[in-house]
Amino acid sequence: MPVYDRRDATDPRILDHFETGFGWIAHPEEGGQRASYAVRGGDGVWLFDPLDAAGVDELAAELGEVAGVAVLSNFHARDADTFADRYDVPVFIPDWMDRVPERVDASIERYGRELGESGFVVDRIDPLPGWREGVAYREGDGKLYTPDLLSTRWTVGSERLTLTLPCRFFPPRDLLGDLEPNRILVGHGDGIAENATGALADTLDGARQRLPRAVVKQGPALVAGIAAAFR
Repeated sequence: MPVYDRRDATDPRILDHFETGFGWIAHPEEGGQRASYAVRGGDGVWLFDPLDAAGVDELAAELGEVAGVAVLSNFHARDADTFADRYDVPVFIPDWMDRVPERVDASIERYGRELGESGFVVDRIDPLPGWREGVAYREGDGKLYTPDLLSTRWTVGSERLTLTLPCRFFPPRDLLGDLEPNRILVGHGDGIAENATGALADTLDGARQRLPRAVVKQGPALVAGIAAAFR
């Protein structure tokens, strides 16, 4: 099973279908379980770290007109330029993000913290040198999206939501501790809609306690994922 499947996605798995959006995993059989999202904002539909897949455009059209493509990790250029070209919209990346512009063939629009009129505010975290990502939170409806910082793909023990291994040593409480999400969307795996705030609190509180098991389970996956991302 490859970490990331680079072939055309013909049979995606739709997940986290909610009133203002939906998610999809383009390659359900791949190890990385890369997830993408379409979320309606005040100015239209926003595509987060999207991978192209059959049927996604039809579902996005049900939400409204696409306003932009948001890339929130410098390792998630993915198919951003394909969607930007298809909908004639820019690829939005934070002012501080590198690596993405040289990997997308599309118009780039930089921003500070507010992602257009989507309602999302984006804050920066650097889990490792060279690895930068944005955490997007919309206070109005409690939606939280993280590309890699949080995931449901490599959970440890009883946790429903997991923190990426490098951040377990010093859990990012300043960034996440005061948030009360109603739904958590992640870049790898299914999102969380039930007691999302509780799941987040448990992840932060148990990050160091579960560290030894996380090293065994997440360590090889982290190394394989980073290696695959550079290919």
